[in-house]
Amino acid sequence: MNTLIRLTIISIWILSIVSCSKTSKSGEEGSNENTESSVKTNITYPSDVITSLDQWGIMLGNGDNIDDLKDFKHEDYFYTEDDGTKWVVYKAPNGGITSPNSHNTRTELGQKEKWTPKTGGKLTGTLKVMHVSTSGDARVPASYSVVVGQIHSGDGHENEPLKIFYKKFPGHTKGSVFWNYEINTEGDNSERWDYSTAVWGYDMSVLGTEPHAYPAEPKDGITLDEEFSYEVYVYKGIMYLIFKSEGHKTKTFTKNLIVSEYVNKSDIPQQIVDLYSGIGRDGTEKPNAYEGELQFFKQGAYNQTNGREPETNMVWSTGADTFNGDVEQQYANGSYAEVWFRSSTIGPGEAPAQ
Repeated sequence: MNTLIRLTIISIWILSIVSCSKTSKSGEEGSNENTESSVKTNITYPSDVITSLDQWGIMLGNGDNIDDLKDFKHEDYFYTEDDGTKWVVYKAPNGGITSPNSHNTRTELGQKEKWTPKTGGKLTGTLKVMHVSTSGDARVPASYSVVVGQIHSGDGHENEPLKIFYKKFPGHTKGSVFWNYEINTEGDNSERWDYSTAVWGYDMSVLGTEPHAYPAEPKDGITLDEEFSYEVYVYKGIMYLIFKSEGHKTKTFTKNLIVSEYVNKSDIPQQIVDLYSGIGRDGTEKPNAYEGELQFFKQGAYNQTNGREPETNMVWSTGADTFNGDVEQQYANGSYAEVWFRSSTIGPGEAPAQ
């Protein structure tokens, strides 16, 4: 075999080895890419569970505001769990960064679109509360509670015509679901107050006699990890509420949002006199209530238990443990609220089906 032929054969052999090597390397890299793609595919984001999240922004328990929730999660505040059903988790410590008009932390959605009571809107949610703060003051109505749905005004005093609460006293198995209506105060908003209506269990006014002396457990209450749902319809100025839970009676309520029932001092309910007299809140409401004001829905975990001294406000200052805002310590010691939603819908105003 001459030299030229031998060189040609060697060259072909080398090219063959290089080609095989590249093919092998390419295959390995492709395998890694497929693995990474598979891992990404297996991540479940809140937006995979609740598909309407494009209509919301969120404020997290650390004060961050996020407008784009597509494929977004946060391991401390907003993520998913799967116990056979996929859930979106909202978690908020007792102490942290709050919004400018509140002393309470939240991991809570805020609707981007605004509407008036006459044009209306609709919100539904199916959820279970997994934890409320185990510290607080039993004499303070807000203790041991979390708000899981709201209507918030974006105008005027920026008050809240609806807050849906879950509250459970320490040592009790069953907690209460109730909803509050905050008046749209005539004049000075420092005199505002919330009227509370029980759904299952107690309303907000049932309290303990001492900081750690609790009332009797509600007989028809809702336990932690027990599923319930709410439907909120606002249509032509009227708010309709429907609450459902398996094993409990369905409850329905209506409230006029454009004609007030609290125009005169004589209209103030006894519940308000009992709860708010100590902090000097005895305001009346504008005759047209929230008419014409822009509104928006909120949903998630708005923790009502904070570290403020009860003596500063015996309705809303709960004196709970906050561990100087250390989130890890708060989570380890029960100083937080945690709410799981498996479904949520939001849309334009309509009357509930008859």
